[in-house]
Order: sequence, then C-alpha cells, then structure tokens
Amino acid sequence: MTMPLWRLDDAEALAWLASLDTAAAEAVITDPPYSSGGMLRSDRTNTTRKKYARNDSRTAGDDFHGDNRDARSWAYWMTLWLSEAARVVKPGGICALFTDWRQLPAATDALQAGGWVWRGVVPWIKPDARHQRGRYAQAAEFLVWGTNGPRPIVGDTLPGYYIARAPRAAENGPNKRQHLTQKPLDVVRSIVQIVEPGGLVIDPFAGAGTTLLAAAMEGRRAWGCENHAGHAAKARTRIAQALSQSVLL
Repeated sequence: MTMPLWRLDDAEALAWLASLDTAAAEAVITDPPYSSGGMLRSDRTNTTRKKYARNDSRTAGDDFHGDNRDARSWAYWMTLWLSEAARVVKPGGICALFTDWRQLPAATDALQAGGWVWRGVVPWIKPDARHQRGRYAQAAEFLVWGTNGPRPIVGDTLPGYYIARAPRAAENGPNKRQHLTQKPLDVVRSIVQIVEPGGLVIDPFAGAGTTLLAAAMEGRRAWGCENHAGHAAKARTRIAQALSQSVLL
C-alpha cells in the first residue's frame, strides 16, 4: 500500500495495532492515557477534565476514554499494546512513550515486559507547573524509550531533556491546546528526529495529532489512530491546516 505523508484512523489502539503488518514501521512514538491523577482509586476514576484541567488559558479539550484503570490493569494493558507494537516496529526500531511520575516505574516495567529493550528516560520540564506550599513542584513528565532489540549507532545526537511550557488554549498556531494532555509541538518535533527521514512513525493514541504533525513537519511519514471521534476530527483539521501553512511559508 502506498502510504501518504500522514494518516489518522478512527480506531481503538490494540485492535488497530493488530491490523498492521509486521515490521511495518520505524518507531512508535505516543502519549497513552496515564490512568494517574491521584493516590486513591477514587482519584484515578475521576473524569479526565477533573484530573487534568485547570481553570485558566491552558485548559481545553473534552474528556477522553481509557484513563481510569487501576495500577495492575494499567500495567497489563500497557504490556498488551506494547507487545503488539513490538511486532509492528522493525528490529532495531524505537518505542518512546510519555508518562508521569506516578506511573514511571510501571511504564518502564511494561516496556520491558512488552519485549522492548529499555534505553532510558527523558524528562520534559514544565517551568510553569503549579506550585504548592510545603511540597516540591511536580514540574516534569517523562519520555520512556527503548528499542526493539539491538540498535545500530545511526543518526544525530538528541537532547537528554526538554524545557517547555505546556500548550495553552488561548494561543494561536499549531501549538494551540486542543486536548487536555497535549504535548508541546516543538518538543515532539525534536523527539521524532530519532527516526531517519522518510521513516514511518506510528501513534496508537493520536489525541490532538501532535506526533503525526511533528513527524510530517520533520519529513517522516506518520500513521495513527484515535478512538474519540471528536478529537480525531480536530486533529485532522489541525494537521492539514498546519502543513498547508508550512508549505506556503
């Protein structure tokens, strides 16, 4: 099948991954639901707006599904889709996924249980994170990454950390926040550079389409899925508009 520069399917992640060919992609770069947001089960089972929204210009987006698993079921589910992703990604290819401090230990375990070689953790530092008296600020999220077996020494060096504020709903342009857990476009544009130009990046949790847009802007092919029809529609519009504007510049 001839693959366009980017494609976004309406589908559930595990079923979508199972439909893809073996060794079809160079990398899976994604931002799965964290199922985090609190110490207690009642915290985790809140709506995603209650867990992640703030009453300021940074907040945007509808609730999304799959973010209320308990710790054991989340780790099991992560292992399921990561195992399928390892089949789809070529030997030596990349897996990179975002998580937060609560799920960081389980995420690194699930990556390895899914058959990947764990290679490290890359912090994303948020200088505008909320502060609380008497506590350290939770000012970072983390990119857990690994490889599908041994990987040759190829490509350029990449940063070991990122410092960038979270997208805001009030701003204009392709970094405008459209999803509750949207990541900064410039950060993801750097992350996808671990894939050689022309390589295929897949994202089974496309959300606002940031990974697909970043990959396309960096000359990589991108294919993803999203199970929330509203988010998928917004992501397609966002990607198409941003790419058309970049061509005109």
